[in-house]
Amino acid sequence: MDKKEIKETDVWVLYERAVNFCSMMGMFNDTDLNYRMYNGDQWQGLKIKGIEKIQYNFIKPIVKYKTGIILSNLYAINFSSENFEFTNDINTADSICRMLNKKAARIWEKDYMDVKLRYAVKDAAINDEGIIYVNVDNGEITNEIINKNDIYYANENDPDIQKQPYILIKQRKPVSEVQEIARRNGVPEWQIAHIMGDNDNIEEAGESAKYEKENMVTLVTKMYKKNGSIYFSQATKYVELKKDKNTTLSYYPVAHLLWEEKKGSARGEGEVRFLIPNQLETNKTAMRRALTVKNTAYPQKVVNESKIMNPNSLNQVGGVIKVKGGNVVDDVSKIIANLNPAQMSGDVEKLQIELIQTTRELAGAGDIATGQVNPESASGRAILAVQQASQQPLTEHLLYTKVFIEDLARIWLDIIIAYNDLVNLEQEEINQQTGETERRIVRVKTSVLKELQASVKVDITPKGAFDKYAQEQSIENMFTAGKFDPNLLPQLETYVDLLDDDSVMPKQKLVKAVKNIKEQQEKIARIDAEAQLMKQKANQFLMGDIDLQASQIAEARSGIAAEAMPEEVPAEEMQEEEAMF
Repeated sequence: MDKKEIKETDVWVLYERAVNFCSMMGMFNDTDLNYRMYNGDQWQGLKIKGIEKIQYNFIKPIVKYKTGIILSNLYAINFSSENFEFTNDINTADSICRMLNKKAARIWEKDYMDVKLRYAVKDAAINDEGIIYVNVDNGEITNEIINKNDIYYANENDPDIQKQPYILIKQRKPVSEVQEIARRNGVPEWQIAHIMGDNDNIEEAGESAKYEKENMVTLVTKMYKKNGSIYFSQATKYVELKKDKNTTLSYYPVAHLLWEEKKGSARGEGEVRFLIPNQLETNKTAMRRALTVKNTAYPQKVVNESKIMNPNSLNQVGGVIKVKGGNVVDDVSKIIANLNPAQMSGDVEKLQIELIQTTRELAGAGDIATGQVNPESASGRAILAVQQASQQPLTEHLLYTKVFIEDLARIWLDIIIAYNDLVNLEQEEINQQTGETERRIVRVKTSVLKELQASVKVDITPKGAFDKYAQEQSIENMFTAGKFDPNLLPQLETYVDLLDDDSVMPKQKLVKAVKNIKEQQEKIARIDAEAQLMKQKANQFLMGDIDLQASQIAEARSGIAAEAMPEEVPAEEMQEEEAMF
């Protein structure tokens, strides 16, 4: 069958419509330009001889500074039962939320989310939008960074992803891999033959992505909402691999981070785009200065070559210049002369410096903002005061990042509920006899998690160098003042409760310290109680009847002998009992 006679899939028709719209809006060209300017390829296409392509790349330091401030915090996902509707047992709900926190922390650590969060924030700063697509691989939650050019919204004017009628995700995959996916989904071989390599990579983000080594094909996934659930279809240009599959999810498994909102746009506005004109003018000014210096700032010789026998010696240090006829000493000035260097206006250098400094200041990344303070002449708190005052404009970006992580946590919980009947969660308990913390696996029904409808918030703790210095000073002062005295525990608890989640003080560490002090006090109280009980029993024994004392001693000896004998325990009694909510 001729390719022209094959009908394009419905998913592909939607995809081409989305690509045409984004191309009309200049999204693909903007993406390549933004990344080129950030990475330092700021003279692309320029052909010039006799001078190097000079540039002062101030875009990268501005982006690195701002993303560094946002990522200079520790983020922790915290599930809570604030919107609790499962009225049977609030303590059970709190216990499940604590176990969910541990599971979220394990997912975060296992999937290198600190690194992926850095990628997403950097993408948003450079190119408006950072995107993470959440999937399930062999039962494990995985988080994939998606380029802005690879996702398309039904409504490109609404930044709320969960309100989108549908979302398209484009992936470039090897032909053999897509053909294998088709076979696993029961696609006939005659249709699989139409899964062929293509050159539809012009919209890929980055110059290097437009050159592919393997035979690749575009795979498009469509996700849409129907009856409160997320359905999806998957297709290439001519072949449907999956159609109207119900995931039972309630949320689109996509979270995106906007660097800054833009009215009427689902994509937001990045940091780089409006720095480009100043960056280009700075580079041009630098090149003009270099050309002027090269052409006029050095002495130039004027030579009458007809009077010189060996002109090549003019540029040799200490070379002998042979002159034809005449008095050499008297007439040398008529044969060779030097032009004095021309003076260049200082306004050119001032313009270049002003462009760089003013652009940095207006972008909120000047010397004061970046903390140009001598740490030897200022305390940690003084340095923090200077930095935090200049970082106030970034509060908005910090809020967006926090909401982005909360969206991810909701998606994770949604996936856990949708893809499992029972979930294994880890629970910590204190052994009442030993006082030690013990861990066990608890199997929780996902129906309970669904009824729980846990809300999500993100705890933030600063982790910058000067933040750590201030934290260490504060904790040291608390130790010196005796604030960790067990007798002052109620005061310490009140103080910790009053701290903001994003306080300079390490709130989570103080919460753990309070917990440890409580556990130690409880352990000491149990030991004292047992000691008092033993003392009481000993006094009763000593004050008792002699015959009764002899009988008790005999029973004690018999018990010790029995404990010394090995006893076989049935295997089924050795298995750990699992709790189920």
